[in-house]
Amino acid sequence: MVKSMTAFGRAKETIGNKEITVEIKSVNSRYFDCSVRLPRLYSFLEDKIKTHLTQSGIARGKVEVGVMVDLTAASGVTVDLDVPYTESYIAALKRLSAEYGLRDDISVMTVAQNRDIFSVQKPEEDAEKDWADIKTVLDLALEGYNAQKAAEGERLEKDIRQKILNIKEIAGEIALASDREIAAYRGKMEQRIKNMLDGLGVEIEESRILTECAIFADKVAIDEELVRLDSHFHSFEEIMASGEPVGRKLDFLLQEINRESNTIGSKVCDSDIARRVVDIKSELEKIREQIQNIE
Repeated sequence: MVKSMTAFGRAKETIGNKEITVEIKSVNSRYFDCSVRLPRLYSFLEDKIKTHLTQSGIARGKVEVGVMVDLTAASGVTVDLDVPYTESYIAALKRLSAEYGLRDDISVMTVAQNRDIFSVQKPEEDAEKDWADIKTVLDLALEGYNAQKAAEGERLEKDIRQKILNIKEIAGEIALASDREIAAYRGKMEQRIKNMLDGLGVEIEESRILTECAIFADKVAIDEELVRLDSHFHSFEEIMASGEPVGRKLDFLLQEINRESNTIGSKVCDSDIARRVVDIKSELEKIREQIQNIE
């Protein structure tokens, strides 16, 4: 299944004395790059969350996970000030006001917007219980997140398949045009030689014409490139059906298809074939843009 790297998922549940909210969002990235925001009381769960994401099948993308846990209404929870940090923070605000001539509107509410000034203390609990509670909500957020990835991936796959089909059709047209180009070359050569020898009483040598045609056919032959293109199209189907993350493999395959197209373009002399090669490269560029969003 093709999955997009761009998605969002959110879940919110109350478990025991915890109101837990988890948000997951991701954008394109060549590799798996994960950052996790947790309340300081739960910072020890960061590695567990990252491991859980990879085990759930996320292979690529810049992923951001935000976990919020509301314990203020829970029995035994106390909120105090981190005095050293608060004093340093207020001093920095006053310095900012003085050095840059800003209006001094420092108040309790403006300072309180920085949640780091508070120190939340809660009774000792089982770390595994904390992880189990957050994991429950994390999995709910992952359901919505993965659903978005799959839906967008399905759209991308449909679009890419259509463009690959377009390229296959163009490759077929190039094969036919190449045969016609070689067949027409003999007639053009005979006429050219006839025009040059007209009136000289010199007979055209059939063997010479055949030799020249053979040389030309070998020079512009694109059979090998067309066979390799066909092989790449089969590889495309295999990759799509693999059920694994396909983004990197498709990117590599696209480079191979582009290489064969460039070779064909460098060999042909016919302007009609050259135009079709440009059409292939245009479709490949569109596919390349789409692949950047595939996991």
